[in-house]
Amino acid sequence: MFSKLTLKNQMDDLLSALRKFHKGQGKGTLADLHRSYELLVMKVLSLVQDDDKKLASDIVSSREAIWGILADPKKFAALQL
Repeated sequence: MFSKLTLKNQMDDLLSALRKFHKGQGKGTLADLHRSYELLVMKVLSLVQDDDKKLASDIVSSREAIWGILADPKKFAALQL
């Protein structure tokens, strides 16, 4: 339970940092945010890989596409977050 709450808070923090970055208010670089994103993906994978191999596979195969949306200011702005 605490792992899920921690992960959700980290995801919210990443989305907030991306929002600020795209508005020109962020302190970090896109490379820094990408590293944070990759770490979160790895944490999610570690939680699901043993119990749901299909989900883990889907996450791995879509991670770059998801990052492409998050990194693009126009695509990110279009998300309903």
